[in-house]
Amino acid sequence: MSGVVLVTGAGRGIGAAIARLAGQRGYKVGVNYSRSADDAKKVVDDIARAGGKAIAIQGDVGEEKDVIAMFEAMDKAFGPVTALVNNAGILGKPTSTAKLGADLVSHVLRVNVTGPLICAREAIRRMSPPTSKGGVIVNIGSIAARTGGMAGCVTYAASKGALDSLTFGLAKEVGGLNIRVNCIRPGLVESDIHDAATGGIEASHKAAKATVPLGGRMGKPEEIATMALWLLSDEASYVTAAVYDVSAGR
Repeated sequence: MSGVVLVTGAGRGIGAAIARLAGQRGYKVGVNYSRSADDAKKVVDDIARAGGKAIAIQGDVGEEKDVIAMFEAMDKAFGPVTALVNNAGILGKPTSTAKLGADLVSHVLRVNVTGPLICAREAIRRMSPPTSKGGVIVNIGSIAARTGGMAGCVTYAASKGALDSLTFGLAKEVGGLNIRVNCIRPGLVESDIHDAATGGIEASHKAAKATVPLGGRMGKPEEIATMALWLLSDEASYVTAAVYDVSAGR
């Protein structure tokens, strides 16, 4: 397996696991981060130690100019992307809808919906004929799109529901260009995105035992990464417009 992949929000958690595995499998990897420069550098160093090639790219996916700069950095370092993993996302401060402000809604939607759309736009421009023969986009959604999410996280759940719709519509739009678009909806995964909503990782583990049918545990970022790399691979060559729950039956 080889190619050029940009993974957004890859400094930590699921994104970092996807970036590391992509490097192990021969991809040249763009490790995007917003604020966690040290974490992103560690991911790049891990990939290099394993014999791969990677660069860290700072950028807020909610800012169009940052997205454009990210893709231009990839062009310069490795050539046009052949794969994109839209992983970057934010939970937002857990807030009941009765107390919700428009600024919070706008911020979450800008990062979780506008960001993936603009990243997809830049990727499609590079994956399309005559300069390319196609490519793959994998969106990292959430089981919250189906369950409604945790208490106070309706905005987050709504944004991930939009990512499902983005996946279906975009896959139909670009299928003729030999670009596949799929989505993974993780369940409870060991990641600090849950900490703000649940009081920390210990509370998340406790909640998982009550709600996860398979083993009563949280998933590991590497378990999501394995699915992402399968969707990027030729083994999934006839798979597009698909949404996969990786949630242990939740």
